[in-house]
Amino acid sequence: MPNIVVHRLRSQQLEHTKLKLSGEVVAWLGAVQAQDYAGAKWSIGLRLPGSTDVDIEQAIDDKTIVRTWAMRGTLHFVAAADIHWLLALLAPRIIASNARRYRELELDERTLARSNAVLAKALQGGKQLYRTELLTILEQHGISTRGQRAPYMLQRASLDGLICQGGVRRNIPTFMSLAESLPETKTMARDEALAELAKRYFTSRGPATLQDFVWWSGLSAADARAGLEAIQSQLIQETIDGQTYWLSRSLPTGRASSSTVYLLPGFDEYLLSYKDRSASRDALYMKKLTPTNGMLPSTIVIAGRVVGTWKRTFRKGAVVIASNPFTALTAAQDRAFAAAARRFSEFLGMPVALP
Repeated sequence: MPNIVVHRLRSQQLEHTKLKLSGEVVAWLGAVQAQDYAGAKWSIGLRLPGSTDVDIEQAIDDKTIVRTWAMRGTLHFVAAADIHWLLALLAPRIIASNARRYRELELDERTLARSNAVLAKALQGGKQLYRTELLTILEQHGISTRGQRAPYMLQRASLDGLICQGGVRRNIPTFMSLAESLPETKTMARDEALAELAKRYFTSRGPATLQDFVWWSGLSAADARAGLEAIQSQLIQETIDGQTYWLSRSLPTGRASSSTVYLLPGFDEYLLSYKDRSASRDALYMKKLTPTNGMLPSTIVIAGRVVGTWKRTFRKGAVVIASNPFTALTAAQDRAFAAAARRFSEFLGMPVALP
């Protein structure tokens, strides 16, 4: 019977990664949650030893990976080759779930069609425009962007496969035409797409339950089950504490390293991929992991378990990393934390300071 956290560390490529490129990491995971742009880049970097923030930015500039609204209607990095079939599979359900909010914002289908057309035209010819520039253009065409109308119109154009996001500059996302930027990506029949998404999920995140897959993907329970049933012969089924888990046939061996510390960003897939996260975190410390202003705290993980939180602060050309362990770390774990902090500083390309 597999150790849940050991297998997840390895299936998620946090331990013994076999991947070499940013696009390979994102494709392996299916998608990487990315409403926190800087944190999402670090999520990729954690799975690519020796990589830097510059490397991830280059992959974004090269359009190897792109940012769009995907699972559960939240922003994710996805591999360029996957964006069309993922949107075709996931977008209709997200759009349907937005119906009430559209009405509240007075965004009827006619208005959304107009905003789609304006946004698509503004990005013709290979242009990349800032979010602020696109909102100005919408206003110039008599389409109000007040309040939450702006994000919902940008999201709808993205879900309809018209636009997607590139890099973030000065904390403002840029947008580009999806058709012009990524015109040759593959498409799939719906049943094939369900099977492919299930395969990506359970291979990269197992052991996981069907309920975990429903949560992560945003699919209906029936669709998620159909995807799993299509590929279950490729997986191993295990019962752990009365729950049915599915995982890759390539089982890891041994225990999770007690000498390695992972400094995970708040929205890392290691935790966010599962509806039930009890294997990785202790209910005793749940209050310390509560989101603040919509942002989840960054976590310290040792041997697959969350043992505390951490925070970065930029100061005079250096990054200051403060730790908040739930209980005192051992001397060996303190040294491992310092090593993890150095790895983060190398990723950012600036010195690190520990208060």
